[in-house]
Amino acid sequence: MLTGEVEATMREIVTRMGMRRWRARRALRSARLLDEVVDTQLPLLAAFSEERRRRSADYLAELVKLAQDYRYFANGWIDAKELDRRGQVAITQLSRLREDPTARLIND
Repeated sequence: MLTGEVEATMREIVTRMGMRRWRARRALRSARLLDEVVDTQLPLLAAFSEERRRRSADYLAELVKLAQDYRYFANGWIDAKELDRRGQVAITQLSRLREDPTARLIND
């Protein structure tokens, strides 16, 4: 009976470790995607006026910070709850920046 309990506990630990690795890989993929967005948009800033360039750079900086937070999560330096909190802060900041039409990266 004790052996069965130990085996069940070991299976649970292995399952948790597998989920942790899966979440870490997913977080790294998200960070790479955000990096690609920034890398794609960054060259466009040169064509903007100084004010618009500064605001657009702020928008991209938020994406860079969020990508770094995903890396922190993947490395185990922050937990999922903290990643979610930081993500919500980033969304709020990005929404605020999006409300300002001069901060848009692409002309409509």
